[in-house]
Amino acid sequence: MAHPKVAEAAVIAIPHERWVERPMACVVVKAGETLTADELIAFLTDRVAKWWLPDAVEFIDEVPKTSVGKFSKKTLREKFEGYSLT
Repeated sequence: MAHPKVAEAAVIAIPHERWVERPMACVVVKAGETLTADELIAFLTDRVAKWWLPDAVEFIDEVPKTSVGKFSKKTLREKFEGYSLT
């Protein structure tokens, strides 16, 4: 969420044939901004370990929240159930 164009972001695990699971970033872009997956990955490249970089980036309207306002990764995992990294 350190990227200046990102309003919210959450990372969930997605099944992967070789590595069992890999990260996928679910990103909400700030109003009036545009952002590409490549731009986000380039931003992260110098900030996180290579194996932490997400294999996929999905842009969503909002990160679902629990009743106490925390990010609901459970809801995101349900939303992207069956997602395939190709």
